[in-house]
Amino acid sequence: MAEIINLKQARKDRARRERETEADANRRRFGRTRAEKKADKDADERARNLHDGQRLDSDED
Repeated sequence: MAEIINLKQARKDRARRERETEADANRRRFGRTRAEKKADKDADERARNLHDGQRLDSDED
């Protein structure tokens, strides 16, 4: 005998799975936290300052 399913619940389950897959794709695309972005920005700035501080000639006239 076949299993009886509730079509309304099946539609809701399918929609939920679709939303979850879309959310997972968005997490992969935009998934960096504000702290991670700030840490990367600070690291880039420190590296730039270190590099500029070790220059031999100055651009000032």
